[in-house]
Amino acid sequence: MNNCVVGTGYVGLVTGVCLAEKNNVVTCVDVIEEKVDMIKKGKPPIYEKNLQPLLEKNVKNKRLLATTNLGKAMEKTDIIFICVGTPSKEDGAIDLRHVENAVKNIGKNLANLEETDYPVVVVKSTVVPGTTEKIVIPTLEKHSGKKAGKDFGVCMNPEFLREGDAVKDFLNPDRIVIGEHDEKGGDKLDRVYSWSKAPRIRCTPTTAEMIKYASNALLATKISFINEIGNQCKTLGIDVYDVARGVGLDHRISPHFLQAGPGFGGSCFPKDVKALAKQAEELGLQPLLLKAVLEVNRRQPLKAVDLVEKMLGQLEDRTVTILGLTFKPDTDDTRESPAIPIIKKLLERGANVILHDPKAGEKVKKLFYGDKKVEIFEDPQKAVDLGDATILVTAWREYLTLDYSKTRLVDTRHVIDREKCLEYEGICW
Repeated sequence: MNNCVVGTGYVGLVTGVCLAEKNNVVTCVDVIEEKVDMIKKGKPPIYEKNLQPLLEKNVKNKRLLATTNLGKAMEKTDIIFICVGTPSKEDGAIDLRHVENAVKNIGKNLANLEETDYPVVVVKSTVVPGTTEKIVIPTLEKHSGKKAGKDFGVCMNPEFLREGDAVKDFLNPDRIVIGEHDEKGGDKLDRVYSWSKAPRIRCTPTTAEMIKYASNALLATKISFINEIGNQCKTLGIDVYDVARGVGLDHRISPHFLQAGPGFGGSCFPKDVKALAKQAEELGLQPLLLKAVLEVNRRQPLKAVDLVEKMLGQLEDRTVTILGLTFKPDTDDTRESPAIPIIKKLLERGANVILHDPKAGEKVKKLFYGDKKVEIFEDPQKAVDLGDATILVTAWREYLTLDYSKTRLVDTRHVIDREKCLEYEGICW
């Protein structure tokens, strides 16, 4: 099939590259010329494990193209995937500006298309329940002068990709959810995934939207839950990871997302839980559990600061090393990373901060540009050696083999042997 992917962030670029890998011809569209130029050269504008070799391969084979010209990209296309960002507003509500702009432009180009074999517009961006039916479809019809379900199809097809494992997850999905406005459009989208034997769920667009939010909210809840248990375990001298193993063996619970630590981050969990809670309030409901999940997560990373202060006696003019700035390894994404509030709190308490990350050092450096109390090091061992204490925030593989024998370490990921450290504290064990 010929596919068009609008937006080349983590979801859009991974979607485009993986569909091309499955022998589709894919044109990626973005408004930023620099990103388009990089993709044309086979260089991903983001870091995602295993993405670059597949991008290079499919650009070379001419199965993956890139352009800033949406109209050209939509010529003779079968499926148009909307993969633009949906950030949070200050009040936690979803910001649909990028989606609305993409939909308007797609609608205008649908109006200009010659008769094609029933193009299908697919919302892959994470949007709150009701968005496809109440905003996307009316906007497409208004700007195209055509009728959804008659002249073109519309589906909502949520992604379930973990950053750092997004390529693997796309090519080996747990399930494929097709929220179809019309059966013909759903059938056509289903054929795009003909290579996968994953279970299909065919439902309404609104149901598909809620499946995505409910999934992320539940996973975030499991993380906050085990962190709450971990905080209590620490006061009792219990290793919460032993508790989690015992709990996770229950087939009704499973061990997934029961890894206690500094809390969840990234582009999905924080904003999606906020957006779902905000919509619940707008519906006249009280999302008590969702708000508690967010509050536990807000507080959790700051416990690392309290622990390192206890180790050093005070933080004023002491030097603390932060290992890991991304919210998880194998990505360069620092959005909602627990490292950011940790760094800010250390600076508030007068500490000097040394930072290291294999992929995101320069990104974080921009956040603290001009602050003389913040340094970026390229050598992680040197960063550890020069600190009065170290906080390990992200479990990058290169951190597991460093020498911590002369180091006071706060381990937020349960990955370092305490016997190998001068002094050791787990964040909640």
